[in-house]
Formats: sequence, structure tokens, C-alpha cells
Amino acid sequence: MKNYDEIIATIKNYDAFKGEILLNEPLANKSTFKVGGTTDLFIKPINYYSFQIVLSVLLEAKAKFFILGGGSNIVFPDHYDGVIISTQSFSEIDYMEAENCPEDFGKIELTPNQCLVTCFSGTSIATLVNFCTKNNIHGVEQFAGLPGTVGGALFMNARCFEKSISDVLFSTTYMEYMNTSVKLHHILKNPDDWDYKRSPFQGNNRFITTATFLLEQQTETEHQTIEADCKKYIAERVDKGHFKFPSAGSVFKNNHLFGKPSGKIIDEAGLKGYQIGGARIADFHGNFIVNTGNATQKDILDLVTYIQTQVQNQFGYKLEPEIIFLS
Repeated sequence: MKNYDEIIATIKNYDAFKGEILLNEPLANKSTFKVGGTTDLFIKPINYYSFQIVLSVLLEAKAKFFILGGGSNIVFPDHYDGVIISTQSFSEIDYMEAENCPEDFGKIELTPNQCLVTCFSGTSIATLVNFCTKNNIHGVEQFAGLPGTVGGALFMNARCFEKSISDVLFSTTYMEYMNTSVKLHHILKNPDDWDYKRSPFQGNNRFITTATFLLEQQTETEHQTIEADCKKYIAERVDKGHFKFPSAGSVFKNNHLFGKPSGKIIDEAGLKGYQIGGARIADFHGNFIVNTGNATQKDILDLVTYIQTQVQNQFGYKLEPEIIFLS
């Protein structure tokens, strides 16, 4: 393990820094896959100012780091030779008045049934859905039961029951970090930047800080309908086996050019139940790899490669993974 004494001392030298700093921290329980060893240094700032301090110090030190949300789409290695910054303490959520939008957005006018809901990127999807349900706000029911955080869902442009999270997005703020410079930006959603499982935050040095969603404010009489819809989507996830074993949900993106979902293609390739080490293609869903109890990142990566090879050989399709292997 590298010596991080100077980095830790520099961070702690800031009186404004608040949060946890942990050495050789176990990672498996920080992801839904329950896979992975330890990381050299794990930092969990409790607010964005502390996060910015950490980010600036790591950039100045040219340290290797990864920004972690809810860990629902990540496969950790046996050991991560670097720093992991957790954002899960950033979980505030509230209404946002249209007149409080940044001035450069121009004048924002909402119809009587529209409302803006703003949350920090570390807010869990469950918290967002529960907040909306409690306040009779319609628009995010399809995401009930989805693990992870708002920031992670936006990064991947999560799609559930034919609805992408970008469909209800209004605006974002994000930090852009280059070398030792950290700049804050706020932007309205540009539809051209979003597509199936694609967002403007992939493949660059942008970190989402807050997201504002354009949703529908309904009355108390609609509360039971919203609540029932949420329960329906959760029940469907349960019925499909989403929570039977540790996993990261769908492993491969769907491609409409293939004419059918990736899970169906994997089923037709006869791969359900195939296992490498502790990683197994779920018997209940071809596009799920589950951890049977002792899977490693290598097991999962080898199984992903095996599936890609078999599907390519049998059907000529190249499946594209959507899970992230941290290295």
C-alpha cells in the first residue's frame, strides 16, 4: 500500500473538512455485487465543501481516485490501489422554486401541475421515490426498487420499465476537474446529450453534484395510486428475482438492432446457469450475473467475456457490458 500520510495530513489541515478517512477499508459491502477486497484509502466527506477539499488535494497530489455512489453498477477488484471517495453522505432533497433557478436559465414558467424536485447526487433512488410518494409527486414510480444513488443513475442514464431517468431530468450541476482546477457548472438538460444508457457525464472528468427533476404535483387523492404503482414495480422486480442474490442488475446493454433484449439472446444461447468460480448466469434471467457467495472480479469478468464470445459465435452479436469493472 502506498504511503498516504501527506495526503491525509493535508486534508485534515483544513478546519472545514468534515468526514471519515479510513485506511485499507473493505469494499465488498459497499456494492450490490458484494465483491471486492480493500482500497488503500477510503474517504467519506459529509458535505460538498469537504468533497471539494478532498478532490483538490488528490488532484494536486496526482493521486489515483474513484468517486463512488451507491455501488450498484460497480465490480470492485481484490484490491484497489488508490483512493475511493464516497458521496453517500450527500443526500438532501427538496422542492426547488422556479424563480430560484440560475439566472442564465432564463425565465422558467411551470404549469400548475408541474414541480421541480432537487436532490444531491448521493441521494438514494429509494429516498427520491419515497419523497415523491409522500408529497404526491408523480413521475419516478418506475424507479421504485432500483438500488444506487441519483448520481449513479444519471451517470448511466438508468432505464426502468421503458423509462429513462433523463426523461424527467430538468437540470444538473456538476464539478469539472482538470489538473488542479475544479469548476462548478449548472446546465439545463440538452436532449441531444442523452440517449439509451448514455449521459454527458461518461468518459470525462465531470462529477454530478445536484440534479433537478421536472415532475407532476398531484393531489392527496392521487396518493394511493402513486403508492400502488411503486409497489407494483417493486413486486415485479421481486418476481423477476432481482433480489435473490447479490448482483449489479443487467450486465449488458440492450441493442435494438439485435431485435430482442440481451437477456433473451443469452437465454437462446443456452447459457443460463453457466458458472465460473463464484459468478453464475442467473437461472431466472439471462442478463443477470449473480454472486453465489465467493465471486471475485476475475470470475465476473471471465464470465462476461465467455458470454460475449458465445453470443458472437452463435448469433454474430457483440454484447456491450454496462457494469463497470474498477481497476
